Amino acid sequence: MSFTEDHLQRALAAVTDPDSGKPLLELGWLSSSGFSPDEVALRLELPTPRPPYREALEAALRQAVSGLPGAPALRLTVAAELPESTHKDALPGVRAIVAVGSGKGGVGKSTVAANLAASLALEGAAVGLLDADIYGPSQAKMFSVGGKRLMADDEKRILPLQNHGVRIISIANLVEDAQALTWRGPILHGTLTQMLKQTHWGELDYLIVDLPPGTGDVQLSLAQLVPLTGALLVSTPQEVALLDVRRAHTMFRKTHVPVLGLIENMVYYALPDGSRDAIFGAGGAEAFAAQERLPLLAQLPITRQLRESGDAGVPLVVAAPESESALALRRAARALAHEVRSQSRMTLPVL
Repeated sequence: MSFTEDHLQRALAAVTDPDSGKPLLELGWLSSSGFSPDEVALRLELPTPRPPYREALEAALRQAVSGLPGAPALRLTVAAELPESTHKDALPGVRAIVAVGSGKGGVGKSTVAANLAASLALEGAAVGLLDADIYGPSQAKMFSVGGKRLMADDEKRILPLQNHGVRIISIANLVEDAQALTWRGPILHGTLTQMLKQTHWGELDYLIVDLPPGTGDVQLSLAQLVPLTGALLVSTPQEVALLDVRRAHTMFRKTHVPVLGLIENMVYYALPDGSRDAIFGAGGAEAFAAQERLPLLAQLPITRQLRESGDAGVPLVVAAPESESALALRRAARALAHEVRSQSRMTLPVL
């Protein structure tokens, strides 16, 4: 007895993404180049090159196919590459550019951006991080490259600094420590242009851009200078923060930048007795995400460990990879990668 396409679909429908619990077929991660009574050829598209569950997924697919009538062999191709951008203003070698914004300061946007960049690098992606918060740069500190000067190559291209697998450009490495910048529109635009387009980024899967608070010159210049794959919003649960996140969401929509999702930070503080204190209220950002039909990529607690890792210059996902927040950030990075893939290209035919 040989199997049919219906048999194959039913067998593969039981294989799910460990993060979301959704079937790989539903996510569009599986495509087929055909099958015969003796062999099934599948292509598995992963959100990142080395997610922690890669081997388990491959084993689950092999088991699903081996259970088909006739027990055909599986020829499995695994890929995680993003397509190259064909936009005329694309940065050479950079496949996806994701802006991380909040509309408001103090919600942990830079901490989230740093850990997402480090998470993607840990899972095999080539990642750059542009600290576009001109007035309050913090990524040099968070990646332990503060005090180092940016250099140029023979072609006068800026060479990024690098740590924890991430290539970093920050205004903090171009000016003296504690120097107060009083630049306005044209100078800001020129500086951002230089940091983006005169940097030798090399081949990157992702360029993460840490935006300043607000919806001003830097945000608008960024949307004009390069084709953004999308934006990620970061908020705390309280209404005051959500007021500004709503403005940021509106700004991205007006500039035709897809919003890929939202991360709710500082959701609760775990008390010694095991209870949770929702210091900044509860459910606000989650409700906003539901209202706007945005993927809620993570809900992060307030932890001393997360703050200390930033001050120490080692992202939490590197410093304490098994902590609750680090695991949530790693899952958020993979969810973000999935959303980027959806925006970057048409999906392959799904079974």
